[in-house]
Amino acid sequence: MRAFLITGTDTEIGKTTVTAGLTHLGVQLGLRSVAVKPVAAGLALVDGHWINDDVQRLMAATNLAVSPSQIGPLQLREACAPHIAAHLEGVTLDRTALLGAVQQTLALAELGFVEGVGGFRVPLTVGWDTADMACDLGLPVVLVVGLRLGCINHALLTAEALRTRGLSLAGWVANTVDPAFLHSDLNLDALKSGLHAPCWGHVPLLPNPSPAAVATHLSLNALRQAMEKP
Repeated sequence: MRAFLITGTDTEIGKTTVTAGLTHLGVQLGLRSVAVKPVAAGLALVDGHWINDDVQRLMAATNLAVSPSQIGPLQLREACAPHIAAHLEGVTLDRTALLGAVQQTLALAELGFVEGVGGFRVPLTVGWDTADMACDLGLPVVLVVGLRLGCINHALLTAEALRTRGLSLAGWVANTVDPAFLHSDLNLDALKSGLHAPCWGHVPLLPNPSPAAVATHLSLNALRQAMEKP
């Protein structure tokens, strides 16, 4: 089993969209492919069931028969920072249990993706944040860069932070989030020069960003090459 951790330059920059697309790409390779979102904040009551939209989108991308709790082992109702949502709900986040749940779901697949929360350093509980979780899992990282003003700084700082912690940047994906963003080509050139990692794709604004539609803008070859690395 090969797995990658997906982080982003910020919140609301398309991590789930890209993670679902990469999961679908694994399916296209003929692999048992799954994604896990260890902590998902924000639930809606639909037909008497509390659901998280991100978890539902990741479920739509996998070719495994898995439950919402296997895709999203910790789902919190309030759409806010996870440690605040957990506090409001009276939930104590168990680091060992959460990491174990992630590993159990990944063990079902040949290819797995673990999607973080927000940016690279988001508090989860006292003394433990998403950067610590990345180190605990020890997976190569794929960085989703939301193309908007400030993205170069955010991307380079994130890459520096994860490398400082001994994590490897396997690649990055550019995701268009601001249709009015000027000079995107020049920004992409700066990102390619500064990140020192392969670009796995550039996702444009899509009318229906389904896993299959997103996958068409991602590189099968880049994923294959990353999976072949020891």
